[in-house]
Formats: sequence, C-alpha cells, structure tokens
Amino acid sequence: MIDQPYVYQRRELTEPDWRRFPGWADVSAADWESVQWQRAHCVKNARQLRKVMGEGLAETFFADLDQDQRSRATMSMLVPPQMINTMVPALAPGDPGFTDAFYADPVRRYMIPVFSDRRADWPSHPYAQRDSLHEAEMWAVEGLTHRYPTKVLAEVLPTCPQYCGHCTRMDLVGNPTPTADKHKFTLARPDRLGAMIDYLRRTPGVRDVVVSGGDVANLPWPRLEEFVASLLEIDSIRDIRLASKALMGLPQHWLSDEVRAGMTRLATTASDRGVSIAIHTHVNSAQSVTPLVAKAARAMLDTGIRDVRNQGVLLRGVNDSVPAMLDLCFALLDEAKIMPYYFYMCDMIPGSEHWRLSVREAQELQHQIMGYLPGFATPRVVCDVPYVGKRWVHQVSRYDTELGISYWTKNYRTAVEGEDELATSREYAYYDPIYMLPEQGQDWWRARSASMGRQSMEIVPA
Repeated sequence: MIDQPYVYQRRELTEPDWRRFPGWADVSAADWESVQWQRAHCVKNARQLRKVMGEGLAETFFADLDQDQRSRATMSMLVPPQMINTMVPALAPGDPGFTDAFYADPVRRYMIPVFSDRRADWPSHPYAQRDSLHEAEMWAVEGLTHRYPTKVLAEVLPTCPQYCGHCTRMDLVGNPTPTADKHKFTLARPDRLGAMIDYLRRTPGVRDVVVSGGDVANLPWPRLEEFVASLLEIDSIRDIRLASKALMGLPQHWLSDEVRAGMTRLATTASDRGVSIAIHTHVNSAQSVTPLVAKAARAMLDTGIRDVRNQGVLLRGVNDSVPAMLDLCFALLDEAKIMPYYFYMCDMIPGSEHWRLSVREAQELQHQIMGYLPGFATPRVVCDVPYVGKRWVHQVSRYDTELGISYWTKNYRTAVEGEDELATSREYAYYDPIYMLPEQGQDWWRARSASMGRQSMEIVPA
C-alpha cells in the first residue's frame, strides 16, 4: 500500500454509556431516548454539571468555568445530556486523567468554554462585534435578513436547545450574560412571522429561505409546520432549509412521532409543488455523530425531504486538523447520511480569538482535505465576510499576511447598500487573529488599538 497522509478507516458508530456519569447512573434507555427527559435535564449551570459529574471533575475546572461565565462568556450555559455524553466518551468521571481529558475534549471546548481557554493577550479582536455579520442591519422586516439577491434568512425565534460558546448570533440568541445583553424582538411572534410571509409574497426575486433562529427545534411543531406550509404556498420559493443543531444535540426531538409525521406532510406538499426541503445541522466533531444522530437523520430522509447537510464551524482545537476534519466528514457521510457542506471560519464576535483560524490556515486545510472525499461531499471552507457574505477561502482578492488583513470583493449589493455604485467594486476587509501575526504586525495592531480604543473600533469597508 502507498503511505498516505490520511488513511480512511470506516468506524462503526457507538452511543457512549451515559451511566458512566454518577448523576445519570440510573437513567434508563427509555428515558435517555425521551425528548422530554433530555430537555428537562439540560445542564444550565455549574451546580447541575457538578451533579452530573459527581466528585469526578476537579474543583479547579468549576472555578475556571465560573470565572468565564462572570467575565467572558457571550452565551449562557445550556447543554443537553446527549451532548455531554459525547464528551470524553472513553472515560468516566473519577478515572485517572478525566479532568485533563475533559479540558482537552473538542466538544467541551466549544460547548462549555472556560476562562483559561481564552487568549490572555487578545481575547477579542479590536474589530470584533456583537452582530459580527450585521444581519440586523439587513432586516427587511424584523428577523428577516435579506443579504443575498435570491436568498433570505428567517430568524423565527431567539432560543436553542443548546448554546454554543462561539454563536455568531450571540447578540440575539439566548439569555443575557454578565458581559452580553441580548437584542429583543419587538413584534409578537405571530406578527413577526406574518410580516415575513407578507414580504416574501411581495418579493418574487427571493427563491431560497433559510428558516433558523435560534434553532427551529425550539419552535412548537405546529407553529413551525404552519410557517413552512405558508412558504410552500409562495410560487417563487423553490428551496427551504431548516437549520437545527438539535439534529445532533437533541436527536430525540427529530425522532418524535409529531415531528416525523409533520415533516412527512411538508415533504409531500413540497414534492407536489416541485420545492426542495433540506435540514441543515451543525456538527463540529466526529465523536458527536452517534447512532441516535444517524437514526434521526435517516428518519428525516425517510420523510421525503431532499437532503440533510452539515454546516460546521472551523474551530481551533476542535476540527482544525486534517484527521479531525476527515474523520468527521466520513462519519457524517458514511454512517449518518449527512452531507458535509460548509465549514465556516469562526466569526469575529467578542471572546472568540482562541477559536479563530487565520485565512492562511483555512486555505491550507481546504487544500489538504481535497481528494479524499467524493467531490459532491467535500465541504467548502468559507469565510463569512462582513458586508459581503460567504466566500470560499481561496476567493480572497489580496492578503496582507503581516497585518493579517484579507480583502474580498462581491458581485451583488446587500440590503444596506441600495444603489451604491461602488458596492461591487470595492474591497472589504476581514482580520486574522492578531497573536498569529509576526511581531511587526502585532506591534502595528497594539499601536492602532491604543490610538483608537478597542471598544470604539468598528469594522468598515477597506
């Protein structure tokens, strides 16, 4: 055999034994597979995490967690048992090395961030923003972002079954934290969703609707089905994508009888009208792909929807190596029938510098994974550039690697640019983590930050 940098090996999925955690030692399989039990036993704070772990997780970890929650976290803590069970799957609390392994665990790193994870020198980029993609600026009606010419994002609710530490919508989603208040919708949900439908009826240039939030798994099923059914009545709508990390984090929801029956109804109507419905989930680590996740994905495909796709986020210490990325993609494709689709570079929200990669690193990772997966299942690594949108990392127009500034162009106007004649010719800037730069570049940013003030700096077109 030829010695290759990565060797494919099919790995059978396993559901880690949740009974290894002292707090769940007596939980039956029936309870574990119950969506009601999962929701009722989500871990929302350190006290509940202690109860799950017993005495098996060092007190230093809880102190680390508390410091982060008080001084850095942009998202409140909310982790379903299903997700905690995929952390350190080979060890039990109290086993030798458990605390160290828990610290290093890729799922823990983005779901339960702690203070020592963050950069001490640059915890936030000077140009970090709460609404880093300026989605609210592009609302056609409240919660409906019209950024691309033919596509819109419908934020139907501001909550999820689980809160990721790196959430790009940290300005809207979840509960306030000591360091981050949250934007509040002003319209009642029925009025807001109704306004979205009215706008789409009046805007035939839109053919593609991403229904997100938050996570659609938190919208009561009758309300979600009603909204999607209304979209299906609009002739111009050809693609509907339902965004739900819960397909991985809470697969029990998507396996419930109500959801499966409702999705079958929607898929049947969509097929009759020539419309495609897909579910987009968010899996960042191969160990998150378990038999229950695969069962949920296949249950959704069995309803007749077109596809289940994965939109992960590229995160340092989680999936930034070639083996980690390819292991994840093969687990999704081979075992769960989930299509690897995108990996976004982590957005420039406050406190995210320890997660973010440089454009150069993302380009190298894209290069290294080519040729292993089928072409149709090779994910694109993309940079979501403020005021531009998704761009494949090799589409950069020019790149100053000393200052860590990449420049990008686009071929359309967003909702905030109207008749701006320069929108399709100017360059827009994106910024690498400063600590990754050569010393000259870091000195430049130190001086710039000192002269302008970190909190007053804003992302502007180059």
